[in-house]
Amino acid sequence: MPSPASSGLAAERAKLRKYLAGQPPAARRQLRRIRELVRAAIPRATDGFSYRIPAVRVDGRLLLWYAGWKAHCSIYPVSAAVRRALGRDLAKYAVSKGTIRFPLDAPLPATLIRRLAKARLSELAAGRTR
Repeated sequence: MPSPASSGLAAERAKLRKYLAGQPPAARRQLRRIRELVRAAIPRATDGFSYRIPAVRVDGRLLLWYAGWKAHCSIYPVSAAVRRALGRDLAKYAVSKGTIRFPLDAPLPATLIRRLAKARLSELAAGRTR
């Protein structure tokens, strides 16, 4: 019999698959790449689903969310501290109070996304959630 934790993980993965299937091809490719980059940066990360969009969990805690839109993909949250730390690298992208938007018609910045994931992990470890 599956444990409640594995059942919950399976349900979140099913929601993720359904969400990705509903995205246009360009957004789906970028969303899969974001997931791949974050999981490569943080190997113990697991899939999550919250606020009706894909998320990444670490040790059961929500690390970040990502979503596809008509012309871009976004990663949330991006705190003021992370924006300051990654400032110059973020200059090419649309950034608002808690969001970075990556256009669908350009390659994703792999190094930046890995650094963002690690910065968020440091925030979680320090007890700062957003």
